[in-house]
Amino acid sequence: MENLFETARLSVRKFRDEDARKLYENHMDDEVRRWFPNECYADEAEALDAIRFYADCVDGGHLPYVLGVVLKETGELVGDTGISEVEGKPDETEIGYCIGREYRGKGYATELVDAATRFIAGRFGIRVIHGRVVHGNDASARVLEKNGYRFTGEEFGAEDDPYGNGMLVYKKEC
Repeated sequence: MENLFETARLSVRKFRDEDARKLYENHMDDEVRRWFPNECYADEAEALDAIRFYADCVDGGHLPYVLGVVLKETGELVGDTGISEVEGKPDETEIGYCIGREYRGKGYATELVDAATRFIAGRFGIRVIHGRVVHGNDASARVLEKNGYRFTGEEFGAEDDPYGNGMLVYKKEC
């Protein structure tokens, strides 16, 4: 499958089996484990299973819709992005994104979220996209804010809140 969308420096595509090792490595990073402990893989085999699941969802055109992010210059997998449903709100989604440690601080996440937001709105006809951030993950909150997502409040009691401190909720209407 070709790239689904691009930015100036990134290509975003369906995952491939050969991405399993890098996906596993990216998600085993201490920062990723800190902010997304529920999204770490036990081993490379589990990452491969996830990749195959995500690829099936992309092929079927349904959520969760998770994609690999590669550098155009090298073709190296540097992260992932995707959307998932918002329970009870069929016309809304939640965006997620992860950039590997060695690629952070270069503006890739901001570039990615901008393009992913436009892709989601166009591909799925979604007009409301949410972003949720664990308290303390200031870099991720800044990425959302730079892309026009506005802070709408805090959410407490979510099953994916790793520390029980609540999540910062952002929203963008497309």
